[in-house]
Amino acid sequence: ADGVYVAGCQEGACQYTSGNLRARKRVQQAKEILDKVGVGGDRVQMYNLSSSEAPRFVEIAEEMTARIRALGPNPTKAAKKKLAA
Repeated sequence: ADGVYVAGCQEGACQYTSGNLRARKRVQQAKEILDKVGVGGDRVQMYNLSSSEAPRFVEIAEEMTARIRALGPNPTKAAKKKLAA
């Protein structure tokens, strides 16, 4: 994927008690790994919002789309093409 965003419950209001907190921690770990391997942690982001925030969800989707377009394709795609050639 060129980019990923994770939408979780508002902090303190998750029906899965701490699921959103665990997800945030995993997203942070993914960002660190992607930075270390040169893909870029900016390609992954976590957002917390409630199910009643549909307009905010749309804003987030547009924001992430713009961010990923600015970053360009996942650099591993170009490396994979070079190996195949």
